[in-house]
Amino acid sequence: MKRPIIHVALLIPLVWLCIELFILEVNDPVKYIYTLTGVIATIILFFSITISMIQKRINLMKYRRDIGLFGFFYALLHMVNFVIFDAQLDIVFIIEETLDKPFIYLGMISFFILLFMTITSTKRLYKKYVSYHRLVYIALLLITIHFVMAQKTINIDLFCYILIILVIAYYKLLQVIFKNNKL
Repeated sequence: MKRPIIHVALLIPLVWLCIELFILEVNDPVKYIYTLTGVIATIILFFSITISMIQKRINLMKYRRDIGLFGFFYALLHMVNFVIFDAQLDIVFIIEETLDKPFIYLGMISFFILLFMTITSTKRLYKKYVSYHRLVYIALLLITIHFVMAQKTINIDLFCYILIILVIAYYKLLQVIFKNNKL
């Protein structure tokens, strides 16, 4: 699989977001940006950790960094939406919202973990900080809690999301256990 094909595929949600915002005109653009960027970031980030689990069938290991960076890109858009469009660069509002709403500070913590991982994903820095990249699992746990807490209602989609996360976590744990026993 070629890198440009993966990049184009990962940019499709951004194109769709622009079409929805500027051509089809959604009713609540800020909420729509939150929803789409948050969901896409989460899907891409969870996919990036499953790559090692599917490598025998589809080997995408050499593209995992690119995929993870795209996940961060959508998380960055999610954060920019909060800071610029929702908070309108009001630092006091940002701090108050972060302290008043636990799901926001969980999202902030996750974002800063992902930011650290993005900064240290160059070849030179990755070798030095590779063990810290396991923080992605904490970030994904916090992202899941962030997502669940941000929902106004609990519905079947939310239960399906949680079920998928639990299945991925279970198989990832089995992979780690099997890898450690194999050594």
